[in-house]
Parts: sequence; structure tokens; C-alpha cells
Amino acid sequence: MHNFADYIDINDEVLDALRFDKPIVALESTIISHGMPYPDNIKTALEVEDTVIQNGAVPATIAIINGRIKIGLTSEEIEYLASSKDVTKVSRRDIPHIIALNASGATTVASTMIFARMAGIKLFATGGIGGVHRGAEKSFDISADLTELAQTSVAVVCAGVKSILDIGLTLEKLETLGVPVIGYKTEEFPSFYTRSSGFGVDCTANDPIECAKILKAKWDLNLDGGVVLANPVPKEYEANSDVISTAIEKALDEANRNNIRGKHVTPFLLAKVKELTVGESLETNIALIKNNAEIAAKIAVEYNKL
Repeated sequence: MHNFADYIDINDEVLDALRFDKPIVALESTIISHGMPYPDNIKTALEVEDTVIQNGAVPATIAIINGRIKIGLTSEEIEYLASSKDVTKVSRRDIPHIIALNASGATTVASTMIFARMAGIKLFATGGIGGVHRGAEKSFDISADLTELAQTSVAVVCAGVKSILDIGLTLEKLETLGVPVIGYKTEEFPSFYTRSSGFGVDCTANDPIECAKILKAKWDLNLDGGVVLANPVPKEYEANSDVISTAIEKALDEANRNNIRGKHVTPFLLAKVKELTVGESLETNIALIKNNAEIAAKIAVEYNKL
């Protein structure tokens, strides 16, 4: 029987937190390598870790570096992910070859969930999850994040799905997969850059204690799989929905014209939206991930008490 511990390096702080049952929040690394320009990416990564610490939990940023799964990164490793061009975006399907070939990869929502579960971490903060792409009825382009949520028992605090996606179909798919979608202090599912989408959530939780109780009930009953904790961007950082919608339409049109497909679509669209909104979307993106890290840490603290 092979042990996945052979492939993992857990840094001392995270190891200490696991040993002494302290609250931990997993953080992904795609946002560092593919989600933001340098040096905003490294600055944000360090600020997000700091936010987790300030709210009583231990941050565990996750990546693959030279074929090793890293649970908790040094500032040098974050710098490497932020500035290197040799970092692959890694979802579930990419993990074996990236590890076998001693390559480096930044983890998506799906792969971060997988590694968090291996390490025994229950809470994960990200910007937005992947979902069903617009036009998926022809392209079948559906993010592996959704199938991961169906089977991997990690709760994901996010600002909904990126508004470049088909939000209605994403929620339908989550329902089919049996993934609870909980609105944090909201009855409406947020759409990443903005607080509203016109779609509802399965239930509303009004504080970190309620969230923690829902997670405990789910996993105590052996209902495997994740939970989406949808946490809207703070009002003062919300982007203008008309500006964002127009930018998304233009970006999607350009992606279609240039035949951009698969895992290249999301980074392309996000970069294009940032360019078209003169950075407004980047400011919103940074604010919402910090906000998600804060709420995830507070939930992790309460979950640990249970």
C-alpha cells in the first residue's frame, strides 16, 4: 500500500497546527501564478495569509514545486510562483504527470481541495469557483471544480462563481451533484465581482457558528463531498455591474474569435476583463479574496470548537 505522505511536504507551522488541532485554512496558488499580474499577485498572497492569521487560523497555501506537493509555502516559494513562467495550472487530471516529471504547478480549486483533504484540512478560501461555461451545451466545457465538490469533503468559501460563466447552469449542476450552496448573510448567490446574480442559494447562514454546524452535520452523517459557502464581495468594493457585463461580453467574443479553449479560457477572460475595466476588476478581486480568507478563518475557528 503506497502512502501519499511520500509525495507531500507540510511546513512546520501547518504541521504544528495539525498536531495540536488548531484551525487551518487552505489557500490555492493559481491566483498567484495565473490570476493576477506581478507584483500584485505576491503582495495579495502574503496579505491573504496575514488575514487568516489575524482571524485566528493558520494559513496553508498549496502548490506543487519540483514534483513535491507543498502544504504551506515559504515567502521564497510564493515569490517563485508569482514570477516564474514555468508554472502549470494544475487540476485533478494534471497532478500525476506534474509530480512524476518533477515539474511545478499552481493548484486550482479542485487540486487544492484534493491536497487539503489529504492533509486533513477542512476549510479552503478562494476567489471564485469554476463552473459551467457559457455555451457548454455545445462545448461541454464544465470546470472540474464541480465534480471535485461532489466528492471531496472540503468547504470552499468563495464569492460565488466568476461572472464569465453561466451561473444558472452552474447552480443546476451543483444541485445535481448534491453540493449544498450556502449564502453567507445573503439569500442571493453572488457573482464574483458583484453581490447579486438574480439566483438564490439553498440556505442562508448568518454567522460562522451556523456555517460550522452545517459542515459538522454533513460530515458526521458521512455525506461525502464539499460545500460552497458563497460570501459576497463587501459593498464598498463591489464593481459596477454594467461595466463588468460589457467587458465580459467583449472578452467572450474575443476568446471565441481567437479559438481560446479549455483551461486557457479563464485566465484569458480575467486578464481581458481587467484590461477593459482599467483595473477595477483587479481591485475587486483582491478585496473579495481577503474577505473570503477572513470568513474562512472564522468558520475554521468555530468548526474546531465543535
